Amino acid sequence: MRVRGLGREVTRDTTRRAVLASVLAAGSAGLAASDAADLLDSFAPPSGEAWDAADRSLPETVESPHGAASVSRDEFGVPQVEADAEPAAYFAVGYCQAFDRLFAMDLQRRVMRGRLSEVIGEATLDSDEFNVAMGFADAAAATWDAVAETRAGPLVEAFADGVNAAMEDLPLPLEFELIGYEPEPWTPVDSMLMEKQISWTLTGSFGELRRALVADRLGAERAETLFPKRYDHDETILDGTETRLGGTRESVPRADERRSGGRPSDSAAPVDPALTDWLSGFESPTGVGSNSWVVSGEHTESGTPILAYDPHLSLQAPPLWYEQSVDTPERSVRGATFSGVPFVIAGANDRGAWSFTNLGADVLDCYRYDIDDAGDRYRYDGEWRDFEVDRRETIPVADGEDRELRVRRTVHGPLIEREGRTVGVAWTGHTATRTTTAIEAYGRSEGLDDLLEATRDFDLPTQNLVYADADGRTLYYATGRLPIRRTDGEVVDGDRIFDGSAGEGEWRGFEPFGESSWEGFVPFEEKPHAIDPDALSTANQRPIDDPVHYVGVDYATPYRGARIADRLAERVDEGEPTDPDFHRALQSNVRDGRAPELVPELVEAVRDRPDPATSLVDAADALDEWDYRMRRDSRAALLFARYLPAFRERVFGPAFSDADLGESYYPSDWTLARLPDDDPLFDGRSRTDLAVAALGDALDEIDEAGWERYGDYNTTRAMSHPVGGEAPFLNYEELPVDGSPATVKNYRVESSVGSSWRMVVRPGTDATAVLPGGNSGDYFSEHYDDQLRRWLDNDQRPMPLGAGGEPAVRFEPTEESE
Repeated sequence: MRVRGLGREVTRDTTRRAVLASVLAAGSAGLAASDAADLLDSFAPPSGEAWDAADRSLPETVESPHGAASVSRDEFGVPQVEADAEPAAYFAVGYCQAFDRLFAMDLQRRVMRGRLSEVIGEATLDSDEFNVAMGFADAAAATWDAVAETRAGPLVEAFADGVNAAMEDLPLPLEFELIGYEPEPWTPVDSMLMEKQISWTLTGSFGELRRALVADRLGAERAETLFPKRYDHDETILDGTETRLGGTRESVPRADERRSGGRPSDSAAPVDPALTDWLSGFESPTGVGSNSWVVSGEHTESGTPILAYDPHLSLQAPPLWYEQSVDTPERSVRGATFSGVPFVIAGANDRGAWSFTNLGADVLDCYRYDIDDAGDRYRYDGEWRDFEVDRRETIPVADGEDRELRVRRTVHGPLIEREGRTVGVAWTGHTATRTTTAIEAYGRSEGLDDLLEATRDFDLPTQNLVYADADGRTLYYATGRLPIRRTDGEVVDGDRIFDGSAGEGEWRGFEPFGESSWEGFVPFEEKPHAIDPDALSTANQRPIDDPVHYVGVDYATPYRGARIADRLAERVDEGEPTDPDFHRALQSNVRDGRAPELVPELVEAVRDRPDPATSLVDAADALDEWDYRMRRDSRAALLFARYLPAFRERVFGPAFSDADLGESYYPSDWTLARLPDDDPLFDGRSRTDLAVAALGDALDEIDEAGWERYGDYNTTRAMSHPVGGEAPFLNYEELPVDGSPATVKNYRVESSVGSSWRMVVRPGTDATAVLPGGNSGDYFSEHYDDQLRRWLDNDQRPMPLGAGGEPAVRFEPTEESE
């Protein structure tokens, strides 16, 4: 066995401490082996065989209470599970996921339950307090109550049994030894908790709190100018000509008629700024989004539709996504899921393929309340009432004092408190959701009708579903429950803070931490959708120009969406058919749409100066000759990448600093490119002078850092392991990366967000995919990072359906399963 980074073989008689000390030394810059051994005294547990973690392997046979199954593993470590009975298959899936990803599963479970400090210490107390107050664990329990009696329920239970069997049979992964704890048994509720984690990552937004704060600090008119609710462009997903399902529209006012619906109140005033900033820290990382598109068989060489997908989520070691294949008489499905989730979320079966991008829907509202001086009651519906829940919870803290937290809930949901300031939260994920049943049904769907029926149960997260099948059918559907808010019976938009005590922003049919009827939500047939679209792309833009129902206001700038739509339209208009290579090439497109909007004015500004410095002229010349592509070997791409944040700071910094608003509140690059020269932000300053000064700032930064090309700055350094700060050897190798926040091939080095899985599928024919790292979370596995370089080049490998080769593991039925 070779330990990565040591450049030598390690024999079995090497001691555990010598191995780990050597690994730490190899992965820690300037850390001697003797110092690494000292570090182990404080970081590693005093007992337990960490060497076992370096020698983990799947056994040849495993007893299964759910029946016989076999698992083969392809050359990239993807488990291919085959069984005659579905519970037997998902017991094997749970076993394989635990073998490959147990630490990632347990870590995310601890985060969502608010029990990270129990093993990490005081550093994670803020996270634990937020997650306990939000009640994600209780919402997961309510969801399991709803899912348990469905067809998916027994399969989720079998999955949990498989996870627990692996924990009993196998040595724990290295991270447990390093931190010094053992995981608790996995439960079906934990898998539901993973659904809540995914949903929160994609829909948890306190945008209305920030918008209220900006409007208060800058003025409502300036806020509307700098943060428009609708970008001035036509790059929507739907153009209004698509075929829809039948159905009667509910009589509600259209968007432009309901902006001021409801009676006036002071609820537009911001909540406490410190509370707003604290809550913003628990939202999705900047840049979370995705690309997905589909073309019908009329525009492909094979006559079969093609679906392409790459979700933009956090990039880390190991990846968020886990690839698996399951083959039973009921299904033959392969694709990506999240660790801890039994079923393929995005992938393909033998009939169709499906993918999701974030809809940008507003499914979270914030409320202010009148609360009595004792904090025991709140005013609602004209009377003072006790909180629906009012209890104390203890957060255990390793090597510290345990923290006690008061948990209160109103009729809308949790009441979040921070240093005496409060805000109420309603989120669709706080009720029982049935997305697990929808995803399970996708895997055994036999066509568009089956998929549509399953999508009715896709409650959360709100997504743009894109689908294609072997029959030539295609589909787009906005999934998830969309609230219809009412104040005094009138329909209102959700882009505001509501007065909860006055009954503003009510959601009919919503039961937090229970089971909702959804009677007051947008009917399924009235959500944005298209049946059999010819060519359609989604990149987190507004779904439709004039929606009947309010959907949301947090949409992506149009750069990615416009590039994808333009390239597809070119091929369709030219009548030139596409093949999978075309779609993989489009996924790899690195033209940055911001550059043609901002670079020409910068080049002109430098050349118009009477005596510009030679360094400025050279930079301007490089930018002028540039093709606007963010390639790792490009000097001009580096200049643009560092110029843009410097220009943003020069333009936005003074006014926002005066308003006590930090960089996270700055407007978008789309807004920056369109600011007129006389905008108050310039305050008598010349836009061209600021541009030239910003280029100088960028050149100073580049010289100080010693960067020569874009890939010197834009690297995989941010793709770290959760405990990579203390054990750097667990992080991936630092390599140069193509792409930017605005390119189709998406990468954000500052927030470690980008293409977290790529696939291209011809339904019923073939598929390819690649992960940003490897399928295994075991540092000692050859599959820990064996796809990283392939991911950098979008060199996708086959993703075949069906059973694999020679089984690596056979699951043998126990007496009780026979």
